[in-house]
Amino acid sequence: MSVHAPGPETHVYRPVELNREVRLHIEAGFPRLWLAGEISNLARPPSGHLYFTVKDARSQIRCALFRGNAAGMGFRPENGMEVLVRGRLSLYEARGDYQLIADAMLEGGAGALSQAFEALKKKLESEGLFDEAHKKPLPGWPRRISVVTSPSGAAVRDILQTLEQRWPGAAVRIYPSQVQGEAAPAELIRALTAADRHGYGDVIILARGGGSLEDLWAFNDEQLARTIHALKTPVVSGVGHETDFTIADFVADVRAPTPTAAAVAATPDGPALRRQLGRLDQQLSRAMDQDLQRRMQALDFAERRLARQHPEHRLEELARRNHELARRAGIAVRRQVEARERLLSGCMARLSVCHPRRQIERAAHEAASLRVRLQRAMNAQVGTAGQRLGGTVRALNAVSPLAVLERGYAVVRDPQGHALTQADELKKGSPINILMDQFEVDAEVVSDPRESRLK
Repeated sequence: MSVHAPGPETHVYRPVELNREVRLHIEAGFPRLWLAGEISNLARPPSGHLYFTVKDARSQIRCALFRGNAAGMGFRPENGMEVLVRGRLSLYEARGDYQLIADAMLEGGAGALSQAFEALKKKLESEGLFDEAHKKPLPGWPRRISVVTSPSGAAVRDILQTLEQRWPGAAVRIYPSQVQGEAAPAELIRALTAADRHGYGDVIILARGGGSLEDLWAFNDEQLARTIHALKTPVVSGVGHETDFTIADFVADVRAPTPTAAAVAATPDGPALRRQLGRLDQQLSRAMDQDLQRRMQALDFAERRLARQHPEHRLEELARRNHELARRAGIAVRRQVEARERLLSGCMARLSVCHPRRQIERAAHEAASLRVRLQRAMNAQVGTAGQRLGGTVRALNAVSPLAVLERGYAVVRDPQGHALTQADELKKGSPINILMDQFEVDAEVVSDPRESRLK
């Protein structure tokens, strides 16, 4: 059958147009209504709105309750809770999702499945199956990975695609199993036990796509939980969507919100590692280049130093330094000689002024002058002394005994030459000396002078 392109008379819808018309038809065709069922997939974003699913055993409808209407409720909605929801049907145009825009919610009875889920959760938790101490660490670099899931579901495709993108070097083995229905728990137990017993995979991924609480109920089986707890191989669970929780999630070593997230949790980020290795390789190349450049620069520097320190260059350098030192020494010697000559000239000038000959000449001149002055002074002194002596002689002559003797007088003396002038100095028979003008005579006293004293 051939298909022709639509003609100009045919209206071709864009997705936004078609979604808008469908929304208008839905909103116009259904008045406000009440919906009864069990809450599932409840989400509470920071905006304060509530997004959830109302379901029964066979079907489900997405719902949105905005913040203004949610604030007036007298209870806190939770997953598994039976409720009555009032609102209008609409369609979210951006994704084409059919939903109920709720404006009120009333609390109903709790669902039987939710009650059973909570009872089993409390039981296993009390036995320690959820304790962190029992959690096994995941391998950092898994070489083989075992996957327990449905071989025909979307989950296995997402897992294989993610593993191929993130960690293509790991070998993957699928252990097929039903993931929904009455036979699913037994098959999951068998597949997990086989994967652990074979020891093929370094890690086991237990996965299933999203669904209602009923769809995921096989993963809330008690025997399945105990089997996961007893496995030697670490298990990553990725069951449902981010808001879905099962007993298998609690007992698994690592819980991932989706099958894709489970594949991510079980493997290193290969592209990121390759990018990191690329960056490290670039850094290593740059470091090697820089190191090589530094070493080449160091070699060039060493070669230049070696060239400068070669014996021939060293001798030339020493010769240049010797020549320079000799030149500087000659200059220094000449400067010293000149300074010494200037000093000697000054000393000679001062010596010529202070020469002994000059001093002798000056002293001789001064001596001659002093001699003349002395002679004059001596002559003057002699003249004065002569005059005084003449006067003294004349005075002495006037009173001199010799002058008296010249006139005929005599001096009587004792033998020692002392003049005898008193009569009692002369004794009869004592020797005397009589001094005359021209002679002297020794004599003897013959009579007592005291008897013949002049009257």
